[in-house]
Parts: sequence; structure tokens; C-alpha cells
Amino acid sequence: MCISSLEGSTTRRALSPVPSAIPPVEIRCHYHGWENIGRSLKSGGASTRGTVSVSPMGSNGSRLYSAVAQTLNSNTLDQTDENLDHKNLTELDPDQLLRECEEALRRRPARPHRDLIYPQDAPPCRHKLGPSIRIMQWNILAQALGEGKDGFIRCPLEALNWSERKYLILEEILTHRPDIVCLQEVDHYHDTFQPIMASLGYHGSFLAKPWSPCLDVEQNNGPDGCALFYSRSRFSLQTTLHLRLSAMMLPTNQVAIVQILNCQLTSKQLCVAVTHLKARSGWERVRSAQGANLLQSLRSITSRSRGSNVRSSGTNPLVVCGDFNAEPSEDVYRRFRSSPLGLDSAYKLLSADRQTEPPYTTWKIRPTGESCSTLDYIWYTHDSLSVDCLLDIPTEEQIGPDRLPSFHYPSDHLSLLCDISFKEAP
Repeated sequence: MCISSLEGSTTRRALSPVPSAIPPVEIRCHYHGWENIGRSLKSGGASTRGTVSVSPMGSNGSRLYSAVAQTLNSNTLDQTDENLDHKNLTELDPDQLLRECEEALRRRPARPHRDLIYPQDAPPCRHKLGPSIRIMQWNILAQALGEGKDGFIRCPLEALNWSERKYLILEEILTHRPDIVCLQEVDHYHDTFQPIMASLGYHGSFLAKPWSPCLDVEQNNGPDGCALFYSRSRFSLQTTLHLRLSAMMLPTNQVAIVQILNCQLTSKQLCVAVTHLKARSGWERVRSAQGANLLQSLRSITSRSRGSNVRSSGTNPLVVCGDFNAEPSEDVYRRFRSSPLGLDSAYKLLSADRQTEPPYTTWKIRPTGESCSTLDYIWYTHDSLSVDCLLDIPTEEQIGPDRLPSFHYPSDHLSLLCDISFKEAP
């Protein structure tokens, strides 16, 4: 493996010690939000970073910085992204916003430093078509679940304060500048991520869970769900499909977003899907059935897309990102690995034998005990796409004894990131 340090990584340090502490069911819909989602973040007010207080869920107690405040006050928050007039959006300078995130987080320790890893036997450049596409997969932890339901007993409640945690999430995204961002457990889409990401040049799509557990939490910010963003300068949208996954002929509470994107640099099509499968031990058969349902839908979608494009041949390029809530030993993982779609897991390339997943993508401590698991994946069609590099996994020492989330990392799941390229046709 060759290691290259990422440019622009923050050198922020803590100023004070941190406390320890089977048929597819397709739903085409546009989510317009809930009553309390229209609340925009407000600028002004004195800084509260000297003494951290816990804000109510979804509120914003700390000072808002100019770029974020301007965006959230000027952009319309009650529209779906498909209906937004992107020409009239307030544009954000990503470098300026990154500096503002670092300023907002100046009293917190820096996020774990992570390097880009280039597999030694990556395909030579002559086999690639166009520049790489950077893809991020991340379960960002729903605010309502983090503060009100998940029980992270070693994480101080003030570390989960949304007024600062949102900046940690944005800082992670801005540091890596992905072309495609796939997120799970998003319960601040309309009032935070949609307007900010749109002003950074992304098109977004959101699909809420039908019965989100966030709604059981007092002062919630609406349901959580999956979100998919892509760079408007890199891609144009051909199709968006919102899926409610089925298991054993019954609709479930889990969803997926599928988009067919046209790459403006190569004129190639890329199908991207994001999902979040059923959690908890004992639900393995449901996850397997959900995975089978998603795969069946993807086969139908990609075959229709390939048939509509006379220039295409072979395997349709496909990327599936998600929190599968399943270890590699589960049946749903085997379904994806052996799928006729020709999928492989990108993060296996970090291992010496290129066949082993990372030891963990989530590490947390709850009242039931400590859990260290590999649950998150980026799947890609290995016949039509190549993986150029991946963001490495932080060490146990970097994560810390109190595990995740924490003052220096906003979620109980690690972000995954890789650069992929189209392979040249034979």
C-alpha cells in the first residue's frame, strides 16, 4: 500500500480537557417536510463556546457563522431539491465554510487524521476513462436518536449538541469534497443539509422512513431517512427512484434512493443507490430479504437504463452505499457478493489479501455493552468500475477509550470514502 496524506486536514487541538464519559415496491415521492422543519437556523447572538450548554433537540444555541447563516436565511427550505431554482441559490465558497467550521469547533479536539490509501495493484491509468469520482458513505447519526434514544453512555450529552455537531459533520464532508454523498439517519435534511449542500453545488434527494423512531423522541426534528447528493458540475440527473423495501412480501420501515446519473465528463451513466437496512440482532432474515428485494429492483433499473442507451454494453456501472447493519458473515452480505450484478466491496481492498473487510466501521458503548462491528459498505460493479484509493480506518487509539460518538467525532459510524473510475470498454 502507498499512503498519501490528505491536504487541508485540520490541525485543531483541544484547548481544555474533554470529559469522558419477492417484488420491489417503488414509491415515487417528494418529501415536503414537517411543521417544525421550516425553522431556519438564525444568525446573531453572543458566542456560547466558552461554556457549552445542551440545546433542545434541533435548536441552535451557538453563534452561527456568516456563510452558513446567509445560506440558511436566504435559501428556501420548504421545497424539494427537485423544485429549487439553483440559479438563484446563495453560493458558498467551500474553503470559507471549512474555515468557519474549524472556527465553530475551536474548543473541540480535532477529528482523527485519516490517509488516502492507494492499492498497489490498482489498474494503470490507461485502463481508466476520465478522472476519478469520489464517493462518501456515512451514517451520520440522527440527532433525535443520539440525544434521546441510543444511550451512548460514555459520550457526554454536550458532545451531541446539534449546534456544534452539525459543524463536525460538515467539516468531514468539506475536507474530502466528494462528488457523491450517501447519508443515513438524516433528520436535519430540510433545515440544514439540503440548503447548505445546494449552495455548495450539490443536488439532493431525501426519503424518510415511513415510521421513523425519531418521532418517538420529544422535540424531534421530524423523521430520519436516507439522503443522496451529487455534484451538479459533474453529473446531470436522468432518473430518481424512491423505494420502500419489502421482506417476504411485506413492506418494511426501510427505504432506498436510486439515481441514474449522467457523467458530464465522460458521457457515461452511473447508477447510485443508498440504503439503510433493518437494525438489531435477530433480524438477520429480514435484512437478507430486504437485500434481495433491493438487488431485484437494481437489476430491473439498470437493465432498463442499459436498454435505453444504445451506446452501452456489458455491466452497467453501479454503486450501492449503505449501513447494512450486517456483518460480513450474514446472508445479506453473501447475497450482494454473489449477485449477478457483479458487485464487490470496495473496502476489502484495504486488506493484505484484498478479501477481508475492515475490523470495524462502527464502535460504540451502550448500556448493553461495547459493540465493535463492520456494518457499512460501498459496493461497486468490478467489471465496469475500478477503485483508485480509499480513506483508511482510524486506529483504536485515534477513536479513544470512550469510542463513538465523541467530542472529536460526530457519529457512532465512521465515514467511508473511495475514488472510483470508469473502466475503458474492451
